[in-house]
Amino acid sequence: MLQLSTCQAFGTDCKDLVSMIQDPGAWPNFSTELDELQKLKSRFPEFSIVFIPRTENVSSDSLAKIARSFHRNLYYIGCSIPVWFPRPPQA
Repeated sequence: MLQLSTCQAFGTDCKDLVSMIQDPGAWPNFSTELDELQKLKSRFPEFSIVFIPRTENVSSDSLAKIARSFHRNLYYIGCSIPVWFPRPPQA
């Protein structure tokens, strides 16, 4: 049986994004975007976002670069890397 999680946890390599979410008042130029984010966050009982340096998340960084190279919208939700995605180089 499929069970949905009520917790949304995200990691990003953008320190500014984490700062914006933690202290939206300090980023008035992004108030419209942060208001939209607040609306989305309110739909989940639990929400977290943390900073993860690129050097500690090489696989995700490689996947993001590959996805950007497609020059079209790419949507994928899953727990594993799709078989049609080229594998990132191993360190």
